[in-house]
Amino acid sequence: MQNIYEKIVENKTKNIDMVLVTAVEKTGEGPVEVGKKMLVLETGESFGTVGGGALEFYAREKAKELMKQRTHLTEKYLLDKGKVIPEAKTLPMVCGGTVTLFYEFLGVRNYIYIFGGGHVGQALVKVLKPLNFHITVIDERKEVIEAFTEGDLKVHHHFARYIEEFGIKTGSYVVVCTPSHTYDYHVINKILELKLKPKYIGMLCSAEKLRDYLEKTYEKFGKDIDLSNFYSPIGLDLGGGSPEDIAISIASEILAIYHDKKDHKHMREATHEHYIYWKNQ
Repeated sequence: MQNIYEKIVENKTKNIDMVLVTAVEKTGEGPVEVGKKMLVLETGESFGTVGGGALEFYAREKAKELMKQRTHLTEKYLLDKGKVIPEAKTLPMVCGGTVTLFYEFLGVRNYIYIFGGGHVGQALVKVLKPLNFHITVIDERKEVIEAFTEGDLKVHHHFARYIEEFGIKTGSYVVVCTPSHTYDYHVINKILELKLKPKYIGMLCSAEKLRDYLEKTYEKFGKDIDLSNFYSPIGLDLGGGSPEDIAISIASEILAIYHDKKDHKHMREATHEHYIYWKNQ
């Protein structure tokens, strides 16, 4: 039988997010000893134990919540229903003691999908990779994928069909920079069509291309389609036009959104009137 650390290694190679729950402190009576561990996977599976009963049920649900937030937590529990003590959550148990659990998120900062492995895609991966993002590059050009030296996962596949077959993770980041406007539209519209929920969709484009895309998208999905997570033209307004300049601009925008920073000028703000114009036609 595999131990919990072997399970961590096995699932890390599969890019499965996990939370490791460890009992780090105990006072009085309770069903768990310090050092006991439980591993919870994004699939819902769990291995090991932190005592069973209401404590373990709560810990498993808390781990799933923290997995979505991609963060850690230390939390103290009173195992005595009907009683209250400061800085502890009371659980419906009758042991009478307290247990402190440390929830350790085991996963990358987030997942980024780059549709298009051209010059900008290549430059972008080099900027993002040291930041602990898991990066998937998708391109239907075999020679481009074979020549691509960066990224965690390189996929030779039709752009929009990749989304149909494999999907994208909720809350992830999507960068669209394929070699064709048509492919770009197909990728974004497939995300909208399947009602997927990335946190960010950025499209590399000109103002003219943006007008064309918005016209077609509002015609296809209606004027009430939610494009609040759509950033185009992509990136922060940093200046410069080389692939490396653009890559830094895109990476900066992704980080600003990741850290929920509001005080930055996005390139899409410069063309905000296009959104308003086409939505009101």
